Amino acid sequence: MTRVADRFTNGFDAEVVRAWIADDPDPQTAISLEHILAEAESGDEAAIADLEDRFSGPLVFGTAGLRGEIAAGPNRMNRAVVIRAAAGLSAFLADTVGEGFQVVIGCDARYKSAEFAADTAAVITAAGGVAIQLPEQLPTPLLAFALSHLEADAGVMVTASHNPPTDNGYKVYLGERPLQAIETDPAAAEAGAGAQIVSPADALIAEKIAAVESVESVPRAESGWEHLDESIVENYLSRIDDLGVSAEADLSIVLTSLHGVGAGVAEAALTRTGFTNLHPVASQQAPDPDFPTVSFPNPEEAGALDESFALAREVGAELIIANDPDADRFSAAIPDASAATGYRQLTGDEVGLLLGEDAANRLADGTHHAHGATAPVFANSIVSSRGLAAAAASHGFAAANTLTGFKWISRVAGLVFGYEEALGYCVDPAAVRDKDGISAAVTFAALTSRLKAADSSIEAELDRIRGRDGYFATAPLSFRLDDVSLIATAMAKLRENPPATLAGSPVAEVHDLSAGYGGLPPTDGILLLSESNSRVIVRPSGTEPKLKCYLEVVAEPSELQAAAEADARAAASAGVRLSATSASASLTPALKERLASITTELKAFFGL
Repeated sequence: MTRVADRFTNGFDAEVVRAWIADDPDPQTAISLEHILAEAESGDEAAIADLEDRFSGPLVFGTAGLRGEIAAGPNRMNRAVVIRAAAGLSAFLADTVGEGFQVVIGCDARYKSAEFAADTAAVITAAGGVAIQLPEQLPTPLLAFALSHLEADAGVMVTASHNPPTDNGYKVYLGERPLQAIETDPAAAEAGAGAQIVSPADALIAEKIAAVESVESVPRAESGWEHLDESIVENYLSRIDDLGVSAEADLSIVLTSLHGVGAGVAEAALTRTGFTNLHPVASQQAPDPDFPTVSFPNPEEAGALDESFALAREVGAELIIANDPDADRFSAAIPDASAATGYRQLTGDEVGLLLGEDAANRLADGTHHAHGATAPVFANSIVSSRGLAAAAASHGFAAANTLTGFKWISRVAGLVFGYEEALGYCVDPAAVRDKDGISAAVTFAALTSRLKAADSSIEAELDRIRGRDGYFATAPLSFRLDDVSLIATAMAKLRENPPATLAGSPVAEVHDLSAGYGGLPPTDGILLLSESNSRVIVRPSGTEPKLKCYLEVVAEPSELQAAAEADARAAASAGVRLSATSASASLTPALKERLASITTELKAFFGL
């Protein structure tokens, strides 16, 4: 068959569109494209522009796999694009592993997820592989777990995680056999087994996808693939049992899945570890691809936890647990009388520090499931706080920085705990070599209950760690831009003429991460470091049309102690008795002011 083009080469080309329509296996997207083509041929400029975007080239397959809007055309997520991707992945696995390669396939509850998963299974089976489908509507961590548990060669998860409801995606993981075939270092292949793809695998798979002539040329089986039953969920839950964490005090917990697929598994995991005082947010627990109660189904976004806060106030909850729709991310909120909602959502860096400190403590006392591991390593992405490295050093453990994304964090050799500030945590890399919002939530709930049993709290634990290692305060700043060309313009401006100061402190170092930094591979980003140790990293988002800035300011332990003592003296002079003097509370306003100052400076600098 003649190759079906996936792009216009000289502007709008109706014949290219017609060929794509004829090759589209989905009547729904084919009909929609026919309507747009008719409008374009009648002279509708908007329709022409729409088609030029849809046929600007294929949806890029990279280290995030595929992700985009569900719609017709090569630059969108649809069955035609997914079938081509599955054919490319199958060809790659046939080359590296041979016939009989095994692929585990999972999907969430988004629109078209089930169809994309079924198409993938059909292509893999016809290509001589063994396709193994998970039960539908399970969290991403279950796919990552199943890949390692079954020792498969690859995994495909159909999900767009926390993207808007119009999107879907296609995440690819690789097992050890294909990695051993393409990696020059056997140790790197072993460390990366079970993780999401990185270079060179992404480029090799992309080459195979580009070689697919048409959907019609791709054989698809009508049956013959395996269907796992719910026992895979039991296997996953049993692994969480093996983490050795449990409730040590009764804890009232509100939890939400934000209309995603994590509710059932999360509730089961918490219940099995002794947490029975659970209060699900009823309006958000059932999977719903429209995500009707939130603007963005992302716990990081303002307003996402409003319904959780309301229920928490009603039941007097001591902890709020929120997962994103595919449950690979986890967010926590704790009671705070000074907050308008009555609760304070912890930052990703705070949760990462707490989970890291907890892992280090349990490794030291022999209660951690990885106790006895040689040379344990703690890791976080470069845009995350430097606080975890300080905590690991206090316990005598090594720490590593990686590029942004769990595809890098999870392949650190010797990893026992890893996190990224965007609410991603890996507490059991031996079983799930990816971020896992469910096992992280259970581990955090266990920590909260253990602190409660010891007449302590999450805030007190943060204060203790900061008093020892310093106070690393962070804040995000993002610019969402409809015109994505402005992102490249902003990065060019930053490279050519970076700011001279950060919150009044001279910038002492400027590092262009595209040239590599600290032994890391090149990536598009700029790091600024001031004389006062304030740090800013600016990078384009890998999954959204955003320019992202990561801000961090630091107070040394001596500063915290001095601030606490000054507060105590002032209170004594005024005849006021303080029940407790918190070093963190004493310095928080000053650090927030520094962060606010840097935010204002960056907004003015970029003019966005």
